[in-house]
This record gives sequence, structure tokens and C-alpha cells, in this order.
Amino acid sequence: MSEPPTTRGHLTPGPRATVTRLPAPDDVAHLVRQLWVPEWELPPGERVEQLVLGYPASNVVVEPEGVALHGPTTRASTRVLSGRGWAVGALLRPAGVLLFTDSPAGLLDASAPLEAPDLHRAVLEAMAGGAPGRDPAARRERAAALLVDHVRARARAAAVSGDAVRDGVLANRMVDLVEAGAGARSPEDLARELHVSVRSLQRLAARFVGMPPQLLLRRRRLQEAAERMRADPAGDLGALAAELGFADQSHLTREFRSVLGATPRGYGRSRAGQEQLPVPQGAVTPATRRPRAGM
Repeated sequence: MSEPPTTRGHLTPGPRATVTRLPAPDDVAHLVRQLWVPEWELPPGERVEQLVLGYPASNVVVEPEGVALHGPTTRASTRVLSGRGWAVGALLRPAGVLLFTDSPAGLLDASAPLEAPDLHRAVLEAMAGGAPGRDPAARRERAAALLVDHVRARARAAAVSGDAVRDGVLANRMVDLVEAGAGARSPEDLARELHVSVRSLQRLAARFVGMPPQLLLRRRRLQEAAERMRADPAGDLGALAAELGFADQSHLTREFRSVLGATPRGYGRSRAGQEQLPVPQGAVTPATRRPRAGM
């Protein structure tokens, strides 16, 4: 069974919006980390900003406008919700990325449309609700299941060598170790835990994630720091920096400000006690859709 869905990448609130997070079925858990279905409906003229520091991963996203593959991001981004909308997304594990692109590094901070008209049409019908009074949970689950079926079909059609399967498993393990924060604080540490060379680790990250190992480690530390500051804005920054592997408190503050645009305490005080974002990384809402590489 895949791990429980989480909200660590979602850093600011979004009222009058919901998100359904579903674990991936066992047979695709090595390809998909979780499914997510956000929906929102705001009064006319109201706009809600969201700050997102996404997982170091790619997302396949179905929206009313089409289907796209959104690559990993190197920095936090702001989304703006307005009107009414939804998305159905799959957060891919590294082994699943190559089903959708041969070059994940080319989608760093970018997106590309996917030609999947049958998937788009089916998800649109599912999200429309079908018969009046249909259970909203059943509607979302049906839409997510359609996206899972699309992943299954791509996996069946892919000509994957034994070496690629083995490397995909290793890439999944790499990201699991990074996100667990279980001791690896540098690419050298991570390479030792995986029993590979640093060069092999770099190639693995480039091929399956599109980000260098150092950036993977940095992202995990910042997401953890943001989560901790929301929970305890007055916490000991020096102790937090040491626990998460920053050189010192100043290092933590510099990285926090460079990526999130605020000091740890400033961010924590502004977000303390607030619920998490309803729209996971990868969902581009109508109010914020801009031309991006490949779109």
C-alpha cells in the first residue's frame, strides 16, 4: 500500500475550497504517490492567494482546459483561486515519470500538454457529477480512478527494460530516503545509503526526477522547516536548524527567505493555526494560468 497522502507542500490557506487526497492503488503505488482532487467555489470578485512549495516530483493534472504534465519546481510559487474550478492530479513517483517524458529535467519549473483526449473527456464527465444528487465523494473517486487507469495503460504499453525497472526502484528509494530525513544531509550521505557512487546518484536524479540530489535535500528541509514553523512560530530556530541539517540558524534563515520570501518567524506568525492549502502542487488554476515552457 502506498503511504498516506500528505499536505507538506501546501504552505498557506485556501477558504471555501476542499481537497480530496487518495492513496494510489497497490498495483500502481510504485508509479504514483497519491491522487488529489481540489475543488473551489468563491464569490464573484473574490480571489485567494496560495503559497506552494511543491514536492520534488512531477504531476499529471487534468483540468477543464486540458491535460498536462507539470515538472518539479525549484522555488515556491503563488497560485490565485477565483470563481469555480477543479483539478484531478496524480503525484508521480520517480519510476512513473518516464511513462510521460524522456527528459524530466526539461520540465523543471515548466509544464507540457499531454495528448490524452479520451482521459480528458472521461474526467470532465465524471467531475460534472452525472445524475443529480450523486455523491460528491463518488464523483471524485471516479475521476481519480480514471486517471489511475490512464497510468496503468501507459505502463502496459511502455517497453521498459529490466535495467530501467531496477533503476526506477532505486530512484523511488532515493526520494523516500530524502523525504524521510533519516540521516542523509548531503549527496555523499545519500549515495552511501543507496550503495552507489555520487556520480550514479546524480544521473539517477537527473533521469527520474529532473533535479540534482542537493536540491532534493534542500527542498525536504525547507518543507519540514515550514511545517514546524506553522506549528510553533516561537520555536528554537537554532535547534531546528541543527536538527534539519542546516549549518546554523543564519543558514536556515537565508534559505527560507530566498525560497519563501520571508523569515522563518515571520512566515510562522502569519500562518500559525491556519489550515493547509486545498490545491496541491501541479494544479494551475484559471486565475493563474500563464504560458509556460512547452504549453
